[in-house]
Amino acid sequence: MKDVMCLIKSEHTVKTVNCPGSEAHLDGGDGEVPALNLGELDLTTNEFILDEVDIHIQANLEDDLVKEALKTGVDLRQYSKQVESELQRIEQASIKDYIKESQNIASLHNQITACDSILERMEGMLSGFQSDLSSISSEIQTLQQQSVSMNVRLKNRQAVRSQLSQLVDELVVPSTMISVILESPVTEQEFLEQLHELNNKINFAKELSFRETLACSDIQDIVDRLKIKAVTKIREFILQKIYSFRKPMTNYQIPQNTLLKYRFFYQFLLANERQVAKEIRDEYVGTMSKIYYSYFKSYSGRLMKVQYEEVADKDDLMAPAGFFSKPSLKSRNTIFTLGQRGAVLSPAELEGPILIPHTAQRGDCRYPYETLFRSQHYALLDNGCREFLFISDFFMVAGNSALDLFNCIMGKTLSMFLKSMSTYVSDCYDSIAIFLCIHIILRFKAITAKRNIPALDNRYWEAVLELLWPRFELILEMNIQSIRDTDPQKLGVLDTRPHYITRRYAEFSSAIVSINQTFPNERTNALLGQLQVEVENFVLKMAAEFPSRKDQLIFLINNYDMMLSVLMERAADDSKEVEGFQQLLLARTQEFIEEILSPPFGGMIAFVKESEALMEKGQLDRLKNDEARITQLVRGFSSTWKQSVEALSQDVMRSFTNFKNGTSIIQGALTQLIQYYHGFHKVLSQPTFRSLAVRSELINLHHLMVEVKKHKPNF
Repeated sequence: MKDVMCLIKSEHTVKTVNCPGSEAHLDGGDGEVPALNLGELDLTTNEFILDEVDIHIQANLEDDLVKEALKTGVDLRQYSKQVESELQRIEQASIKDYIKESQNIASLHNQITACDSILERMEGMLSGFQSDLSSISSEIQTLQQQSVSMNVRLKNRQAVRSQLSQLVDELVVPSTMISVILESPVTEQEFLEQLHELNNKINFAKELSFRETLACSDIQDIVDRLKIKAVTKIREFILQKIYSFRKPMTNYQIPQNTLLKYRFFYQFLLANERQVAKEIRDEYVGTMSKIYYSYFKSYSGRLMKVQYEEVADKDDLMAPAGFFSKPSLKSRNTIFTLGQRGAVLSPAELEGPILIPHTAQRGDCRYPYETLFRSQHYALLDNGCREFLFISDFFMVAGNSALDLFNCIMGKTLSMFLKSMSTYVSDCYDSIAIFLCIHIILRFKAITAKRNIPALDNRYWEAVLELLWPRFELILEMNIQSIRDTDPQKLGVLDTRPHYITRRYAEFSSAIVSINQTFPNERTNALLGQLQVEVENFVLKMAAEFPSRKDQLIFLINNYDMMLSVLMERAADDSKEVEGFQQLLLARTQEFIEEILSPPFGGMIAFVKESEALMEKGQLDRLKNDEARITQLVRGFSSTWKQSVEALSQDVMRSFTNFKNGTSIIQGALTQLIQYYHGFHKVLSQPTFRSLAVRSELINLHHLMVEVKKHKPNF
């Protein structure tokens, strides 16, 4: 602004101007004025361009303050002086303020100086700290490097020490081990512990020998001597236990349990002295094979002495070959009847205690073959499962190896069982006993499968079933053939009561069906179907021998009812046999009802049937001339129906052995009679017969029903 004012005062003349605040300071030296370098403001240089001055002037003229002054016509010289005086006044006021605050300024200066000195000292201290930290950082790095190095050396030393320590521990044979192996009994826990340690050292020595470690030779001799001593003591101990099995009346399961406590002995022998291990194994197999064979042979022989003395033979069939006589079965009446024999399959008895033969003999007790069979084979199952588990555990075998070892021990016994059973079964004609034995084996198979013992499954159970099934089928076919070949005329006096052959069939069939329901067999069902067909044919042939149809129906109904009753006691209601006989019984019963209603009420029944047939055809008028016949039927029924019903009821009750069946037939007959009489009412109510006077003599249907109920037998 001052430059602008100077330029205005010079009336736009270009020259050097001294304005306030623009005086140059002179050197106080030699009085020579130094050259003033004005830079771009130097108008005296050759580089100055007048156009630029015009630009500056133009820029100053555009200033708002200058515009205002030019516009109002202010005297710029006067205004310039006024401004200078104002500035001087302000400058003087400012100097006074500075003088007034000089002490504070001096104090502030001193404080700043003190602060500078403090900051200078702090700077020195921080610089020292920085240098110290630098040295500490380098020391920490050095220590860290040393620590890492020491850690690596420590790990290496620990690794070497661990290996060397283990090596030394394995190589060292402590005196305790030597004394225990040499002196302690093998049954001591301390001996077993030291034997484990010795086994580890033997294995370690073998490993070192493969690596050709020189230190191994230092202990090899001691280890070998201890091994020989341990093998000798273990061999003597195990053989002594095996020999103890041979003593009479010995419970061999006790020494077996003892051997299981020391199963590591055999493991030690197997690992270090296979020849001795084989010797012990062979000795055990030979000993136990003889023991089991002797025990089961003796037990089976003594069991057979408490069997029923009278057993079924080839003549004990459903239809006997004899002439005019029914054979006396005496105590053999259970050949075709299950009775209590089926209890042998109940879980409580199936896995119950085995029979003690001498106890049964003292009590003079006798048993059927299937009970002896169950006892014999449950003893075999129990001992076989225990033996299989023992050899698998003690001799450390599994899979086929365990099965082979088991067969070496039990093979002779199982062969003896099969041979004796084959001999017995070939001459056995008790089909229920054979069938019960089959189902005993099937249940024992399930028990061994549940116990996860495959020893007997692979060989014995299937062999037994292969013996029993064909024999059972043969006996069943013999019974079927015996019924097929039966001549009714050779069976003696005719009787409408149930025949003993059908009773045998009913008892036998219900027994087989009830047993077969648990493990169904299609071959058995097929044979039972053939047997049922032959029995039905036999009943029809027997019925044909009676001269009257009424007696034939009574015979059929009695036999069907008896067979159905026996079957329903044991077989399921929806079994094929039950359904078949129910249909036959229903058909013959309905026919018999018609037969017994025919003599007293045949005329009325025939008239009702004839009339209903003509009503369907619309030809009922053909009977309108039968008034005399109708009158006779109405009056005849009214006068005789009570006596006829009474006689009918008594006749039915005398004809049927089953009271319940007789009452059912009477009820059916009375119901059928009421239906016929209702039909008679219906026919006479037709227009054709409405004019008949005799209609008034008809008995009221409701009254008839009330009277009929009085004749219904109660039980």
